Amino acid sequence: MGGAASKMSEARKGPLAGIKIVELAGIGPGPMCAMLLADLGATVLRIDRKQPAELGIKRPTKYNLLLRSRKTIALDLKDPQGIETVLKLVEQADGLLEGFRPGVTERLGLGPDTCLARNPRLVYGRMTGWGQEGPLAQTAGHDLGYIAITGVLNAIGRAGAAPSVPLNLIGDYGGGGVYLALGMLAAILEAKRSGKGQVVDAAIVDGVASLATTFYGMHGAGMLKPDRGTNITDSGSHFYEVYECSDGKWLAVAPIESKFYAELLQILELDPKELGAQNDPKNWPRAKEIVARRIKSKTRDEWAQLFATSDACVAPVLDWAEAPEHEHLKARGTFVEVDGVMHSAPAPRFSRTQLSSPTSPNDISSDITAAALEEWLGSEQVARLRESKVID
Repeated sequence: MGGAASKMSEARKGPLAGIKIVELAGIGPGPMCAMLLADLGATVLRIDRKQPAELGIKRPTKYNLLLRSRKTIALDLKDPQGIETVLKLVEQADGLLEGFRPGVTERLGLGPDTCLARNPRLVYGRMTGWGQEGPLAQTAGHDLGYIAITGVLNAIGRAGAAPSVPLNLIGDYGGGGVYLALGMLAAILEAKRSGKGQVVDAAIVDGVASLATTFYGMHGAGMLKPDRGTNITDSGSHFYEVYECSDGKWLAVAPIESKFYAELLQILELDPKELGAQNDPKNWPRAKEIVARRIKSKTRDEWAQLFATSDACVAPVLDWAEAPEHEHLKARGTFVEVDGVMHSAPAPRFSRTQLSSPTSPNDISSDITAAALEEWLGSEQVARLRESKVID
């Protein structure tokens, strides 16, 4: 068997070691959830179609990092034998993940009722943007639309400007993938007690609304102004802001608490009386101009050195290439290089159950397919699948 297949056959380490998950291939939040579970030690088998749909942003497999730390195989999900193979895997699994529109897996013959009939303790995780029911359930969507209707997008941006388009961290990954992983783990724990599986309906709109709980509470209390860019943490204040330095790079300033704010002003050599009371919004525009002028007097890295060991809550704004080289992140091993590609390391960390290093995403091959299925079904069944042309 090839070296790549042998390398990927090594047992995963971590608190989820021994947990087995079938992942029906999708994009974005579904693979994010699967990656998180695999990072924590679960054995995840990703099943792609033999002719994958054109979805998402295409890139070489080794750079599609959400597919790391698990094997990917291809099956024809329009072939009854392909469906039966998935169901045999389901019989061995603790969980299944799918990210199709509601009703698609039912039409394929892989819906919750069918899968739970084969494995009553199975946790069936469903990842969608809008959820399994509701007026929008059958419509297409992407991250930006999900955060738009939850009120979150409207709150992101500067005063007098359009809402800013953020990376899809908030919807797809924060409100989607992370919440599905949490739901899967909760349901798997419950299934260990009850012996009964269930369906986890993870809708990105629900997860994003949950992420925004603090802000809905502040809104209800009348503590948030309705216009974006006018509140403490949305760029309205001078003490929660990014400032341009003399070299055109940026510095993040975020000392909300008064004692940290005092340290900021001390290092900036600014008189607190000149800026006025910290939490009075009437003082913020002028204070922001004063702080901006001062920060513009030095380079980003000069300021970073001055603030390096302070409690002023100031940090340099780093780009994708710079972040892995930051001394703190290097000391913690926050990033790891795998086959020449920089990965974020698995998180969080555990005191006793050490995690495995990530492995590169794999291109589908006959060797890897055989190795993957043998772990689940045994060599005899894999041989029969080859004979019947279900796998190559």
